[in-house]
Amino acid sequence: MKLCKSFLDYMATQEEPILTYKASDMVLAVHSDASYLSEPKARSRAGGHMFMAANEEIPKNNGAVLNISQIIRAVMSSAAEAELGALFINAKTAVSMRNTLEELGHPQPRTPIQTDNKTANDLLTNQIMPKALKAMDMRFHWLRCRDAQGQFRYYWRPGTQNLADYFTKHHPASHHKASRPTYLTSNSDPQYKKLFHTSPDTKSNVVNPTKATITTKSFVKSLLRTERLWQVPGQKSITAPSA
Repeated sequence: MKLCKSFLDYMATQEEPILTYKASDMVLAVHSDASYLSEPKARSRAGGHMFMAANEEIPKNNGAVLNISQIIRAVMSSAAEAELGALFINAKTAVSMRNTLEELGHPQPRTPIQTDNKTANDLLTNQIMPKALKAMDMRFHWLRCRDAQGQFRYYWRPGTQNLADYFTKHHPASHHKASRPTYLTSNSDPQYKKLFHTSPDTKSNVVNPTKATITTKSFVKSLLRTERLWQVPGQKSITAPSA
């Protein structure tokens, strides 16, 4: 209950989340990252940021269509193995997303997958020879196999430019506030305000009601006032307590 209240307090004090999508060529792009031994029982966490972009060497960020943040169940023996585990998790998810996009009429080139671990990238791109990889053989060979099939393209960039890093670690409030504009649009952003401003009709000088200012309420406050949330089986209704 303490954790639940902490989460609701956080939600009630934050701005409404606004996800902005820009027009693209509908080419799936993936950022993959892992934090090594950052979880209890010597486990690691995988993170992923997936978005639609143009068919470019280094895709430009867009609104996320999926973010992954999950504990890798197996205990990884090195940071490179953890990165390969995260790449494996993200690539498996990307396979079904590629199929969906192709069935919707958006042919997919090799899906670019970005990693910030040089060793993992060099192993997958044949720049270094694998040795003593028995512990990570399956993930390593699966990723290489999909690369040979023309499904994925792996490339390296520094960790500061890897957008999946945010989802792999526990951060202080200051980092959340600093990172929020990268993934979400502020409701005070000028481009967002243009969508909801009141403008007079050019012909009749009458305010167009379809462009009137829209004021949103807190998701948490609205949720707590929802009658259905407080309904008990066998009873018709229960008065919702004030938020």
